[in-house]
Amino acid sequence: MNPAIAVEKKKLKQPPLELHYLGDRVLRQPAKRVAKIDDNIRKLAKEMLQTMYSQDGIGLAAPQVGVNKQLIVVDCELDKPDSPPLVLINPKITRSSKQICSAEEGCLSIPGVYLDVTRPEAIEVSFKDENGKPRKIQAKDLLARVIQHEMDHLNGVMFVDRVENEIALNEELKKQGFAVNAVKHVK
Repeated sequence: MNPAIAVEKKKLKQPPLELHYLGDRVLRQPAKRVAKIDDNIRKLAKEMLQTMYSQDGIGLAAPQVGVNKQLIVVDCELDKPDSPPLVLINPKITRSSKQICSAEEGCLSIPGVYLDVTRPEAIEVSFKDENGKPRKIQAKDLLARVIQHEMDHLNGVMFVDRVENEIALNEELKKQGFAVNAVKHVK
C-alpha cells in the first residue's frame, strides 16, 4: 500500500472535494480512461477517500466529485482503521455470477434515497491500483455490489436507473426533493 494513499477514516469539517447530485450533467457523462497513474491521480484518490469518509460513504466514483476519470474508491470496512481501502483505476468486470440478489442501495449523490437494486452476487474485476500495478480481485456480497454501483457511475448510470419499483422510486425521490425525470432507466 502506498503511504501517499493512507487516509484516516474520519469525518472532515471541510472535505477536499465537492459532491455532485442527481440532476447534475457531470454524473451522466461516460468517464475517460486514466492514461497515466501519477501523483495527481494518487492525490485525487486520497481526496476522494477523505470526501467519502466525511460523508459516511463506502464507495465513491470520480464523476461524483466532478472528475471525468475512471477512478473509484471503495471501503466496506469503515470500522476497521487498519483495513486499507481499494483504489480501482480503469476497472473492468471480467466475470459476473449467474446468481443475482436484490439489496438496498443508497448513493452520496442522492442523499436520503435508499431503494432495492438487483445485481450479480459476485464479480471478478481487473483494474490498476494507485501504483499502476495490474490487479484482479474476486468480490462478492457487499463488496461486489459497491464496486458495481461505483462502476455504473463511470458509465453515467446511477443506482436509481436500475430500480424496478417505480412507485417507491418516485415517492423517495420526491420526498428528498429530487426530480423524477432525472432518472434514466436501464435494463
